[in-house]
Amino acid sequence: MAIWIYIGVGMLLVQVILGGITRLTGSGLSITEWNVGTGAVPPLNTAQWQDAFDKYRQTPQYRLLNSGFSLADYQFIFFWEWFHRFWARLVGVVFLVGFAWLLWKRKIRPAMVRPLIILFLLGALQGAVGWIMVLSGLTGDATYVQPTKLALHFVFALVLIVYTFWLGLELSVPPEASLVATPGPSGTPGPSVRPVTTLRRWTVAILCVLFFQLLYGALMAGHKAANAAPTWPTINGDWVPPGLLDHRSLFEALAGNKIAVQFIHRTLAYCLLLMVLIWTGKAARLPAAPEFFRPLRWLPVLLICTQILLGIGSLLISPWIRPQHWVSFDWLAQFHQVTGLLFLLTMIGMLYLVLPHRRFVTP
Repeated sequence: MAIWIYIGVGMLLVQVILGGITRLTGSGLSITEWNVGTGAVPPLNTAQWQDAFDKYRQTPQYRLLNSGFSLADYQFIFFWEWFHRFWARLVGVVFLVGFAWLLWKRKIRPAMVRPLIILFLLGALQGAVGWIMVLSGLTGDATYVQPTKLALHFVFALVLIVYTFWLGLELSVPPEASLVATPGPSGTPGPSVRPVTTLRRWTVAILCVLFFQLLYGALMAGHKAANAAPTWPTINGDWVPPGLLDHRSLFEALAGNKIAVQFIHRTLAYCLLLMVLIWTGKAARLPAAPEFFRPLRWLPVLLICTQILLGIGSLLISPWIRPQHWVSFDWLAQFHQVTGLLFLLTMIGMLYLVLPHRRFVTP
């Protein structure tokens, strides 16, 4: 069961990566219908391709942004949106087939049925939110999906991945791996409760800040805010953009203030770096830490530093973005997102290790 769950985690990570490629290539609005069954098969002949292209030509994105598209151009963006949806269907198939097979083999304990049903419902909800997001870009004068709905879609994806990963941890990591309960060398007691409790509080605090950091990362992507201030360490020459703290700019970030979105995203990144450095120091001084934990405690700081460097690099080369072309910015932005996901799962794993016992999903 653990292998099946971790396969699901891996497939969900690929799904988020495909979502990032779909966004970066501007492909998200290329398919204007949501056909759960028949939509799994792409157009197979010229007439079907022309019909799909004609539907796309009715969208505001085509009229306002891509009016010079040829059928070949359309087929390129169609592929990424179709593949993104196809992979989502494949995730559902792997889940259902695996669930049926494990149930038939009597490998699923009764206590696991409810968490798996929740997992399936979360996946279905994520698909529905994805379609709501697409609809937001098919009306009026929209050329892309609404940034807030893109962020909502991303947040639901994170919830789904974290829930699945946690379920996998409960199925694969033994209870004695908890830093609270793990005995030290030669049978000596494991780490005392107080240092682990402190580490647990810092872990929870980091995850809370990380949630908003990832949320504003999605808003950065949705508003295409990178090249609004392609400088570092200042924001277009200012440490704090003029008027940002005097007016409602911070609260207007969701409505499209690109500088405010970027300022918050950067500030949260610096806060995370400081918090992770403190966390690493406390983890390094943890008394009687088990052998398996010693190399793992350096992973968060390695990932957050990589994440920040990729973000800075993306900012600095954002002026060279070319619509409908995959350039260096797109590579860095994609790796920036992937590293953020790996950092999130790493901190979720750390939270699992510093909890006194397993209690959230299975008894």
